[in-house]
Amino acid sequence: MTEIIRTYEDLEALIKKTYVTPDLTLVKKAYEVASRAHEGEVRFTGHPYMVHPLAVAYKLAEMGFNMNMVVAGLLHDVIEDSEKFSLEDLAHKFGEDVAGMVDGVTKLKKIRYQGVERYVENMRRMFIAMASDVRVIFIKFADRQHNLQTLYARPKHKQERVARETLEIYAPIANRLGMGEMKGEMEDLSFKYLYPKEYDWVQQIMDTKVREKGVQITRVIDDVEQYLKTSDIKIIQVHGRVKRLYSLYRKLQHRDNDITKIHDLVAVRIVVSDVEDCYAVLGLVHQKWHPMPNRIKDFIAQPKPNGYQSLHTTVFVPGGETVEFQIRTEEMHELAEYGVAAHWRYKETGRSQPKNLRWMEEMVAIQKELADKKDFMEQLEVLKIDVFRDRIFVLTPQGDVIDLPEGATPVDFAFYVHTNVGNKCTAARVNEVLVNLDTPLNSGDVVEIITDKNRRGPNPDWLKFVKTHHARERIREAARFGMKSWFAHMMPKSSNKEKPKKKEKNKMEKTVKSENKK
Repeated sequence: MTEIIRTYEDLEALIKKTYVTPDLTLVKKAYEVASRAHEGEVRFTGHPYMVHPLAVAYKLAEMGFNMNMVVAGLLHDVIEDSEKFSLEDLAHKFGEDVAGMVDGVTKLKKIRYQGVERYVENMRRMFIAMASDVRVIFIKFADRQHNLQTLYARPKHKQERVARETLEIYAPIANRLGMGEMKGEMEDLSFKYLYPKEYDWVQQIMDTKVREKGVQITRVIDDVEQYLKTSDIKIIQVHGRVKRLYSLYRKLQHRDNDITKIHDLVAVRIVVSDVEDCYAVLGLVHQKWHPMPNRIKDFIAQPKPNGYQSLHTTVFVPGGETVEFQIRTEEMHELAEYGVAAHWRYKETGRSQPKNLRWMEEMVAIQKELADKKDFMEQLEVLKIDVFRDRIFVLTPQGDVIDLPEGATPVDFAFYVHTNVGNKCTAARVNEVLVNLDTPLNSGDVVEIITDKNRRGPNPDWLKFVKTHHARERIREAARFGMKSWFAHMMPKSSNKEKPKKKEKNKMEKTVKSENKK
């Protein structure tokens, strides 16, 4: 495998091309400090160590992150690998913001455990870093990606450990942050080392199918571009997208390894200027090609839990083949590629976090509980369900979107809406049909919780099927305190955070239709 070696000149050229008024003096100073710190060090590949921080900084600049993050990428290993510079030195030379990010990455790397203990500690450190400054994770992603690219130089057991850790921790976090491009790159690089036979098999399928569909997709792109020119719609870009290998592998596992059931192997993306044009283009595509039943998905009206928005449709094209179209605005396309990381692209926004990271706040709260408990593995499994399992979105009857882990039940939904709703839940309707409380929900389900104001608390048996940490803890808390003492314990505390508004309270006692969790 040939490693791409980036030089400082490559980095500087990319920065000049990408940024309007970059501080190249600061970047050059960071490069010189890193070069001094890593002088004489050699990587496992045999290359000078400096190629690694250059690769990390190059990736961050390629993604358009602000200059402080690029500088931190150059310096990310300086404190750990060298005694020539302290954190105070970096703060003096580059400012507290850069030094803080370098410190965050350094703390992530100081793990000396093995096996399960290493896994648990790695996870906890990731959570702590994300809580303090999520930008640290972006730098760590770039660091991990380059390490994966050079994994060929490591022993087989190290290759497998790093690849597994990436698939189980890093890629799922990238997915929750909406960073589709980074998630896909890390998954494919890990896939090759963890499942080499399956990787070769999927690669062969992909090579064959892309060759077969390549000419057709090119023709479809040309056809749709010419067709849309006849409309008044401003088309920003039309391009093809090939499905990533690990994503295809996972999908084949759910489709009995039948490639004919995979309709988005190669897709056509159409990027337009606004939401209205998205729907107009969808209508035009359906006028030209007949749509496949049950394959139209509106992720604009109902975004995925990680913020992804787009219109998807699969159509029949001449020759009996099918092609998937993905239609989105420029902003949606950037969010699909970079997720919450788009908040820091080209902007000096400092440490401020985006507002749509409620799940991250919940993760921090869970991490604090983990720190006080001995049974790490039991808590870890619950945590992995909450954070890393595939997400679904279900709806209240009013159309409010609720983000839950795959396999969640009406009870999980009830506790998400409000603790009091969960406590008094007696039944549930899903899509207007009464269902058992342990029924797994699916994306798009409309859920209505029926409550009884005289109910004294949750059923402890619900612990057998609930999936979310919040529901589990509330049920356990009720069981610990006992019904009477539990109400005495809980009611005074509900005055601020979870006290429903007066008008909404009466509705909740009968049938809960929607309410955001306070």
